[in-house]
Amino acid sequence: MSVDSIDKGEARTLRRAVMDFESPSRARSLAQIVTSFGPFLAICAARYAWPDMPVWLAVLLTLFAGGFVVRVFIIQHDCGHGSFFRQRRANDLVGHLCSLVTFTPYAHWRRQHAGHHANWNNLDRRANVDLYSTCLTVEEYRALTPFQRFTTRFVRHPLLSLILLPPCVFLLLYRTPFDAPKGWERERRGVHLTNLALLVMIVGLGLAFGFAQVALVQLPILLVSSIVGVWLFSVQHRFETTWWRDNAHWNAFEASLQGSSYLRLPRLLQWFTGNIGFHHVHHLSPRVPNYLLEACHNALPPLQQAPVLDLRAGLMNWRWALWDEDARCMVPFSAAALTVPTSLNEGMAAD
Repeated sequence: MSVDSIDKGEARTLRRAVMDFESPSRARSLAQIVTSFGPFLAICAARYAWPDMPVWLAVLLTLFAGGFVVRVFIIQHDCGHGSFFRQRRANDLVGHLCSLVTFTPYAHWRRQHAGHHANWNNLDRRANVDLYSTCLTVEEYRALTPFQRFTTRFVRHPLLSLILLPPCVFLLLYRTPFDAPKGWERERRGVHLTNLALLVMIVGLGLAFGFAQVALVQLPILLVSSIVGVWLFSVQHRFETTWWRDNAHWNAFEASLQGSSYLRLPRLLQWFTGNIGFHHVHHLSPRVPNYLLEACHNALPPLQQAPVLDLRAGLMNWRWALWDEDARCMVPFSAAALTVPTSLNEGMAAD
């Protein structure tokens, strides 16, 4: 049975079935905290205790530490959805602790991310969605001035958007309540308190081990984790066969199962990324803890009809830049230049 063939009654049945996986396990959540924070802190301790370790070993440990930061971010992400523990206080406490590892202010990101879940793949509400999960349509791109088209392509270039910008987002942009309205007083305050806690932590480490060593340890880890994290987030929505609709034809059910991908990763990478590759399940129900996403996917056949990307396809996904409303698929920038508008074709025929 395909996603397209599911009627409203079957959709309600599927939603109820997914609810069976929405109960977090305290033991599994605590175990995930230990297996995520523990190795990360151990690697950092080793790097500080052995400042002149061989370069190859330092690089290897940095890659692993970056992976554990991604795993910590998934915990913070689940806490923001209230799916990691049953109690909100426990979710908030762990979420704030995660922010000291991820450099991401918990309360601000949680509310910002809620906007993504309310509006993803909705053509009429793209102003509420972030740079990495939104796009222009082909016609909108054609309507831009040459300079605007150049800047759009420049910002979307993978070297900039997926390599250079992600560390700046986590290191610099998240130090400010950059898009928080004045009414978000709690979130704005949370950004400043997170900055204060990070400052205390960095100053403490700097006084103990030297600020140069702190930079040599923490900045490469942030570089790795931010690039991987942003890539994971962008690849889950902007793929060739994704699903965009205007507000009148948008619904969360179809957007979950067709506008979110199942990123099938090797088992080790799936573990480091906290199963977030089962993104279609997550969007269908953000209350499912990350460690139950795979079980939910495997138990319910309709979920297995979601678009599947493997690692190779995911790494090449940067090509899909524009939504073609006629073809109902994502296309590269070159497609907008190669395709001649219908009105122009008709004019040429008349001549």
